[in-house]
Amino acid sequence: MVAATESGAHDARSQAAKKPWYRILYIQVLIAILIGIVVGWLWPGLATSDWVKALGDGFIKLIKMVIAPIIFCTVVSGIAHIESASKVGRVGIKALVYFEIVSTFALAIGLIVGNLAPIGHGLAAKQDAAAVASYVKQAEAQKTVDFLLNIIPDSVVGALARGDILQVLLFAILFGFALMALGQRGHRLREIIDDTAHAVFGVIAIVMKAAPIGAFGAMAYTIGKFGPSALGDLIGLIAVFYITAALFVVIVLGLIARFVGFSIFKFIAYIKDELLIVLGTSSSESALPQLMEKMERLGCSKPVVGLVVPTGYSFNLDGTNIYMTLATLFIAHALGVELTFGQQLTILVVAMLTSKGASGVTGAGFITLAATLSVVSPALVPGMAIVFSIDKFMSEVRALTNITGNGIATVFVSWWEGELDRSVLRQRLSQQIDPSDVQTAITTG
Repeated sequence: MVAATESGAHDARSQAAKKPWYRILYIQVLIAILIGIVVGWLWPGLATSDWVKALGDGFIKLIKMVIAPIIFCTVVSGIAHIESASKVGRVGIKALVYFEIVSTFALAIGLIVGNLAPIGHGLAAKQDAAAVASYVKQAEAQKTVDFLLNIIPDSVVGALARGDILQVLLFAILFGFALMALGQRGHRLREIIDDTAHAVFGVIAIVMKAAPIGAFGAMAYTIGKFGPSALGDLIGLIAVFYITAALFVVIVLGLIARFVGFSIFKFIAYIKDELLIVLGTSSSESALPQLMEKMERLGCSKPVVGLVVPTGYSFNLDGTNIYMTLATLFIAHALGVELTFGQQLTILVVAMLTSKGASGVTGAGFITLAATLSVVSPALVPGMAIVFSIDKFMSEVRALTNITGNGIATVFVSWWEGELDRSVLRQRLSQQIDPSDVQTAITTG
């Protein structure tokens, strides 16, 4: 049986390897992003049309369509196959401990770089407070107690219909425990859920064929709407944020990867398809289902993948954490507000809390930034208008850092739990699998 599976996987990889370069997904997405940049720059009127915008929005909606069933099936199946209920709690606690430690590093790096590179002076005149009013209003309504209550859905159907990650995750965990308690009586239902998960992953593989179109539409609209003029004097903040995020991935996440026993660069190459999709759409949620599938194929156990990846999308936002501390100091410099050491420590603590409610959707980081500023110093809130025009460009790197961080977290927690197959890890990191290939995705899953 094992030999047959390995043979099938080998045949699937051979078929994928024989594909012409122009049919490989990451190349298609990369070309689409470049074309989108050109179209947005040269023909902004066309790029900002409703139809072009709909290409990017439509692809994200297609992906979101399957997020809820994937999370439900993966989590339920993972828990239901565990013999000990205590293991689920153990994995969850380990994941949260990891999230908090790494998030603290991300926040601290943002503060350190923000102090070493005091850019932003003289930009206070470029404000448009009305542009950020809606974000400030949402931030004011974002309270910890409301966030916790919102994890509990009004109804299961409503949570699945809206695709609320944490609500679906909560119900899936409870359902998985109930199915575990059924023992042999729940065997048939477990098989149905497993088969459903395979079918939904097949749907994802089909949807992924539209990724280049979605990436083109999203990138063309972004460049067409904001354009080079949106960068202006703020190019310094963009460059510093990009460099800081890259350093965090290479140094912090790289050291974690090295500790487990693999290269961060090989891991990035392994998830390059997902990274390019996130780059084009500016939403890490657009790659959530594929990331869960790839983490399982990388040798991580199903229970760990089912618990860590969805939870990480709300509790392990490394890119958002870096952005919040860096942007807060940038705004303070721009407005001429001197922040004491105590206030900067407050930024770190407050940002640790406000970032937990943000998902991988464009704009969420801006809302959490408003929440952080309003607590640290209300005088800083109007300064959000300074960075409003470039938030779309910042969102892309936030999303890229977030998805990379969640992938590394999944591998680390699997290793910590003693359920990481190192031989599979080494083998997969040397392979190239196209997630748009339905046969490959299912055969090697």
